[in-house]
Amino acid sequence: MKCLHFHIAAVVYVFLLRGINCDLDWWKTANFYQIYPRSFRDSDGDGVGDLNGIREGLPYLKYLGVHAIWISPIFATPMWDMGYDISDFYSIHREYGTMEDFERLLATAHDLDLRILLDFVPNHSSHENEWFKKSAAGDPEYKDFYIWHPGRDDPDDPQNKLPPSNWRSVFRGSAWTFHEGRGEYYLHQFGYYQPDLNYRNQKVVDTMKGVMRFWLDKGVDGFRVDALQNLFEVKLQSDGHYPDEPLSNTTTDKDSFEYVSHIYTMDQPETVEMIYQWREVMDEYTMKDKNMRTMMAETDSEISILMQYYGDGVRNGSHIPFNFKMLLYLKNDSNAIAFQERIHLWLDNLPKGCVPNWVMGNHDRGRIGTRLGADRIDLINMLINTLPGIAITYYGEEIGMTDVFVTWEQTVDPSACSKPEEQYEEFSRDPARTPFQWDDTTNAGFSKATKTWLPVSPQFQQVNVKVQKSAPRSHLTVYRQLLR
Repeated sequence: MKCLHFHIAAVVYVFLLRGINCDLDWWKTANFYQIYPRSFRDSDGDGVGDLNGIREGLPYLKYLGVHAIWISPIFATPMWDMGYDISDFYSIHREYGTMEDFERLLATAHDLDLRILLDFVPNHSSHENEWFKKSAAGDPEYKDFYIWHPGRDDPDDPQNKLPPSNWRSVFRGSAWTFHEGRGEYYLHQFGYYQPDLNYRNQKVVDTMKGVMRFWLDKGVDGFRVDALQNLFEVKLQSDGHYPDEPLSNTTTDKDSFEYVSHIYTMDQPETVEMIYQWREVMDEYTMKDKNMRTMMAETDSEISILMQYYGDGVRNGSHIPFNFKMLLYLKNDSNAIAFQERIHLWLDNLPKGCVPNWVMGNHDRGRIGTRLGADRIDLINMLINTLPGIAITYYGEEIGMTDVFVTWEQTVDPSACSKPEEQYEEFSRDPARTPFQWDDTTNAGFSKATKTWLPVSPQFQQVNVKVQKSAPRSHLTVYRQLLR
């Protein structure tokens, strides 16, 4: 009977939402623009982009014709992983500004009829987060906020404990690190400084919903949810252990993430249920003011799993489960048939009434001009902006920015820094994260600092907004025509 009541309530809720026509559908044909805050615009001359810099750049985004801005993490962080290691989910990172700066940015964006989506990073926190410190200290309220395990017995040394399983970190090595203070291992699917939150603990679920509500109360228009594939791990077995993952047989490098097949640490069925719960939180706000709060979901799951993220026919899920099927699998030698196959993979599996989306660039991949060829920049922008549904543009792709060479000494990306020097270029994401090229002045108009956090492209005098605004057939001109 409880189950029946739940489904009736869910159907009524969906019906009520469908009955609101004011601003619910804005996102269905929107153009979203991703801003990497460290690299968009520096307002205070420290070489790092900031919130006031984004605010200064809003008229340009309005000029472009985009409808919404997704900003990569801006929260308090020790910056081990460029903001994806959050020490306080309720505060602004000091390099980016203050809460007042954020509120002004939000107000100015709304005055320009631009919507703001924030990066929501629910899988983990920083190891410097107070939650983790309390958990490590055994605080009863936070004891199980993270995933802890005493480890396996070492057959060669009874006094020693081995990692609980063979699970690998995305950033190499074991996904388990021993904490001397607590005397146990904690799980981190990314860096050791990014301990995984325990979503089998209802307090964690409630706390992270509270984080969403905090920013929704500030007036944000939605979230891009990070690293969804990693949100849950398999339950602890009845014998008190976690199972080893099978070897992938694709590499002999035991520290590589690819060494094992991630059947117990990725795409667990509970993840979909969590998405539906987060959507319910966002719909609470939609019901209040009739302005749709929008959720993007970052994952490269199998297509059958991805389609579940949209919803199950009764409950709503993510509005925009990211479509990486072209971004990750097309190369500079891909022909038209390959593009067609990737497009139809999404369209042919799309649930009825759902909206497709097209992503061809982001902060984790090389730029379009580098990956697919400079002669394809306009073609790719034309493609994603003329296909049905939603287009998502990574900052700089509208002017044809390409990857910048970043030396080993200049490298800050932990994915590259964890590799040997002779391999870092293969794994570094820094080349696609360099400062935005506004004009042909010092530092491409990004900053007045003597040194920027990453080097500016040596091509900035030819490839920048100012030059392309006045050129009738520039990348920027083509892009703007597409968004009209």
